[in-house]
Parts: sequence; structure tokens; C-alpha cells
Amino acid sequence: MWGKSKQKGKGRHNSPNIHFDTLVSSKTQIEGDLQFSGGLHIDGLIRGTIRAEEDSEAIVRISDIGEIDGDVIAPHIIVNGTVHGDVYASKHIELAKNASIKGNVYYHLIEMAMGAEVNGNLVHHKEPVSIKNHDSGESTETKAAEQVALKAVSGSDSNNG
Repeated sequence: MWGKSKQKGKGRHNSPNIHFDTLVSSKTQIEGDLQFSGGLHIDGLIRGTIRAEEDSEAIVRISDIGEIDGDVIAPHIIVNGTVHGDVYASKHIELAKNASIKGNVYYHLIEMAMGAEVNGNLVHHKEPVSIKNHDSGESTETKAAEQVALKAVSGSDSNNG
């Protein structure tokens, strides 16, 4: 019947070939930045920036009981918990029904379920963006977004003049 195939997989990144080799359990709290490769599953609390290794196909999944106070930077991100900070998904982000993001979301491809909330801007990139050189200051993604905005503004100004 309708939707049966979707119910089995429950999303693109729940397939058996995705391996989450790092787990932050619900009884764990991390203070400080975290760099990872592969798969990272978060049930606990992290206060700091989460960053995937450069040029990796890393994936981070924040469960419904997971919470992040800081930025999240990875090619593939699944959020079903809470993020207080900006989220940079250079390739794909999935916002599940319990996702709550208080910050900006920078993405190439996005999936958003009914019930998910973003209190911030959604910034789309037509091409996948590199996750290099993102600091607590101005990021590559922010610079790219500003360049797109400047082109849009300058394009509209030249049409008005």
C-alpha cells in the first residue's frame, strides 16, 4: 500500500550501509569542540563546535534527546533534537519532526518534516559547499551567502538605475 516502503527505511540515512561508529550517550556531557569522521550519533549534550573532518563523507545524527550548544559543520546532518547555534550541511540536512534549531541553517539539499522548527535563516547553496576554514568568526558558508546576497542586490540596483 501507499507509504510502506518509506516506513521501512524511515529516511535516506537510516539504511544499513550507514555506520555510526561514535556515540555520545544520554549520560554524557562534552564541554569543548569535537572533530570527527565517519558517523557520529548524539544522545547527550555537547557545548562546543562539532566539525567533520575535511573532505570526508561524515554524517552526524542528533537524536530527539540530543542537544548541541554550538555550531554543527558536516556534509550530512540529521537533526531530531535541539541545536543552539548555526548548522552547516555542505551536502544534505534532514530535519525530523522533533528538530529545533535556534540559529541559521546553511544547506545544499534539505528535507524538513512537519513539526520541525528553525528559528533563524535558511540559506541555500546551489552547489555543495566545502566545510574548510569554518572558524568561530566568519565562515566560508557565510562569505558565500554574502557574495550571493551582494550579487542579488547589485543585480537589482543595475536594473533600477
